Amino acid sequence: MSTEKTIRRVTTKTLGLMKKKGKKIAALTAYDFITARILDKAGIDLLLVGDSLANVFQGNETTLPVTMDEMIYHTKAVTKGVDRAMVVVDMPFMSYQLSVNEGFRNAGRIMKETSAGAVKLEGGKRVAGTIKEITAAGIPVMGHVGLTPQSINQFGSYRERGKNEEEAKEILEDAIAVEQAGAFAVVLEKIPATLAEKITKTLTIPTIGIGAGINCDGQILVTPDLLGLYVEFQPRFVRKYANLAEEMDKSIQNYISDVKEKNFPSEAESY
Repeated sequence: MSTEKTIRRVTTKTLGLMKKKGKKIAALTAYDFITARILDKAGIDLLLVGDSLANVFQGNETTLPVTMDEMIYHTKAVTKGVDRAMVVVDMPFMSYQLSVNEGFRNAGRIMKETSAGAVKLEGGKRVAGTIKEITAAGIPVMGHVGLTPQSINQFGSYRERGKNEEEAKEILEDAIAVEQAGAFAVVLEKIPATLAEKITKTLTIPTIGIGAGINCDGQILVTPDLLGLYVEFQPRFVRKYANLAEEMDKSIQNYISDVKEKNFPSEAESY
């Protein structure tokens, strides 16, 4: 009998089984080959090539400037470093909002050019038609409701979503719409833990939380946040597992000192 342990590549079926068995899904972001390789070997279940690369890789204030070509470029690098994890790609701003056909075409392009396992779209009821069209073509789609960063100019801030009854009801309806449209999972971002728990119990597909409490089926963080590399912005929901920015600073200062004081390279490090 096939079990989770004998499945080499994590798939949509794997993630669905994990929800049924109550096994949590661990997800992180990756934007390059080396990071993807390390995360995959460590046993991560899902890697998201997130449009957050606009912030942590490109230095932009929002996720809006990143392009389809850039997402494809980074995903190609990530997939080369992965043997086991499922790779999901964010569809960037304006790659699917224009029309269902435009979203369908761009999703197909991502899958054709990158060897990724799925795409991710932000939004609920308003993108359900696009999700339905993409999944009908055999392309797995992950949804994303709650705080949707591509809509930052509409929201006006990165505040928590779903705090009032009306907004909470809308987010629940969005999550249901995403599942009914054929999504295999949905990200719940920055919503009350009680609402995330209700959505998780309502849906048959896995929920992946980020700032949405402990009762989601899985969790995702931006890897540079987790590693303490991105120090400009620190959301409350991020737990730092390392402070690599400090470690890098020390290492680089030691290197500079060794070069200037003629301590590097040594005789053993020379040819």
